[in-house]
Amino acid sequence: MISIQDITRVFGRIGLLSFGGPAAQIALMHRELVETRDWLTEAQFLRALSFCMLLPGPEAMQLATYAGWKQRGIIGGLIGGGLFVLPGALVIMVLALVYGTYGNLPWMQALFLGIKATVVIIVIEALIKVSKRALKGRKYYIIAACAFVALFFFSVPFPLLIAAAALFGAFSTHTPGTASTARLPWAQSGRIVGIGLLIWAAPIAVAAAFHQDLLVEIGLFFSKLAVVTFGGAYAVLAYMTQSVVNTYGWLTTAQMMDALGLAETTPGPLILVTQFVGMMTGFAQGGTWFAILAGLLTLWVTFVPCFIWIFAGAPLIEWLEGRPKLTGALAAITASVVGVIANLTLWFALHVFFAQVTPLTYGPLRTILPDLASFQLLPLALAAVAAFLLIKRHWGLVWVLMICGGLSLLLASVTQPL
Repeated sequence: MISIQDITRVFGRIGLLSFGGPAAQIALMHRELVETRDWLTEAQFLRALSFCMLLPGPEAMQLATYAGWKQRGIIGGLIGGGLFVLPGALVIMVLALVYGTYGNLPWMQALFLGIKATVVIIVIEALIKVSKRALKGRKYYIIAACAFVALFFFSVPFPLLIAAAALFGAFSTHTPGTASTARLPWAQSGRIVGIGLLIWAAPIAVAAAFHQDLLVEIGLFFSKLAVVTFGGAYAVLAYMTQSVVNTYGWLTTAQMMDALGLAETTPGPLILVTQFVGMMTGFAQGGTWFAILAGLLTLWVTFVPCFIWIFAGAPLIEWLEGRPKLTGALAAITASVVGVIANLTLWFALHVFFAQVTPLTYGPLRTILPDLASFQLLPLALAAVAAFLLIKRHWGLVWVLMICGGLSLLLASVTQPL
């Protein structure tokens, strides 16, 4: 049996080195858990990864949770998933507090202009990668196009879009399956879900008892986000951005892009961007300590569900094999994610390259229009540099963010005093 100390050491190393998004993180875990150690077989790793991709939330973090659970049960799963998130969460906490204190200074704004321009290219690169994997037939191109139109032109709620894609994918799939007939521990999984839901809701209930309305609102919003985060963080960013900026008014679009840029530079899952949003919302309301409290609550409601899904669902992994309708639902969701990321790409690009963007509402139409006279050449040039380094030269993401941020800061210091 693998010792708790070994699990802690190995997953601590994985957590500290988990830069570069889910693909790089999954590759790192494969090397550490399958190739270097025999903690999982190749078949177990692939089955677990397929299962995690069916779930809402960051699949790499859930895969780490499963790998820990496979070795030492719930304690191992808590260590595996927790250490995957903890290093990045600590870095985000520090960065959010620094940003909240100094974010309005001219030099900080100049630095983040370069980061914003890079973020546009990061999302375009994600769009290209997801498109190659997801769009494998005419049906999936149509799903992606419909998702884009629904979001960008009509602001259809993201959860509704995901539900519609899943239903269409399930009912349009007719391939026969060869599912396992093994007896399943439904009662055990049900108990885990019940207890997990109580644990998940406890901090929100405490905030409500102390009449902390903003904390309750933060907790409920990010709880809802946690159950619709299919297809990775990029898929849900557009919904989160529009809700946080337009519905709640917690942050500006520029601050959301800064949040994504910072989250890209840290280890751990990109969905840690939610922690930054929660902390900045708390910072504006009550300063440093309230920001920390809001960030911790956001982390709790974002990641506790991931543990629930794994601990309740891991025993069902074998049973899920050969369920074609589930596979069809997942394929349709993934195709819709292409449209979601395309919407996010255009949304971010318009806000970076144009100083003025105006909301447009006409009947059911709800979109945005840029003021062409407010076009900005500098962020476009910085985005071109980022595109060359990231897509053409395949440089590391952290280096490109630093270079573009530094260029922006240098140019601003030459043209205007900081």
